[in-house]
Amino acid sequence: MATPNPPLYAAADVHGHRSEFREVLRDAALVDRAGRWSGGDARLWLLGDYVDRGPDGIGVIEDVRRLADEAAAAGGRVGALLGNHEVQLLAAHRFGSAPVAGWDEPDRFRGGWTRFGGSEEDLRRLAPEHIDWILGLPAVELVDGHLLVHSDTARYLEFGSTVAEVNAAVAAALSSPDTAVWLELTRRMSARGAFRGAGAAHAGDPVSAVLGTLGGDVLVHGHSTLTKHFGVAPADVREAVRYAGGRVVAIDGGVHEGGRILLTRLG
Repeated sequence: MATPNPPLYAAADVHGHRSEFREVLRDAALVDRAGRWSGGDARLWLLGDYVDRGPDGIGVIEDVRRLADEAAAAGGRVGALLGNHEVQLLAAHRFGSAPVAGWDEPDRFRGGWTRFGGSEEDLRRLAPEHIDWILGLPAVELVDGHLLVHSDTARYLEFGSTVAEVNAAVAAALSSPDTAVWLELTRRMSARGAFRGAGAAHAGDPVSAVLGTLGGDVLVHGHSTLTKHFGVAPADVREAVRYAGGRVVAIDGGVHEGGRILLTRLG
């Protein structure tokens, strides 16, 4: 008899809400009252956007890094993806207000980051160990038939035609000194809404294109909040939204918009 896979959970877009993050993990028995991993061999994937728009993004990063070590020691796994806010934070840190050819955003990368909820405290506390951790994050992962991404966009395919190619291309962009490369990276990572008009699978639809190229049966994303982009009232955020004929799952509960962090059981 085949051994069942350990439980698989996902959450997205914590955005500095450290106490709310700990609370949802504690409610699922993944951490104890002290916030230490208690989930045994369970697997937890976080789909990006740890920083900005909330009180303590750097604290969230530090919690995720610690939990990854604790889970690994217990036979579990805490994995993390790169979100667009991590890219924007690094761009603001690295390039500040330096000119970017062909882009008239006031104050350039720093201005764009600020306009989309950048936290000055996160930027101030950003240390080399946090930067190194962010630089090592994959953009996409395939886990038990679930294609995990941050953004609801098909533009990941512009990076490559396999999970490994996409992740390698994103890593290369993050190591580039070229502001034009970073600008294109932020645009691709920030795109949204590609799948909301899709229904059942048919030739050429964006969900089929992404899943058919990168693999998986179901695409799971954050980035686009249920509160703003899916019309769920903040008080009514209770569970993920499955759409596009059941092939896509949106799990960003919009904690920074009055919703909540959704911890979603995928398997």
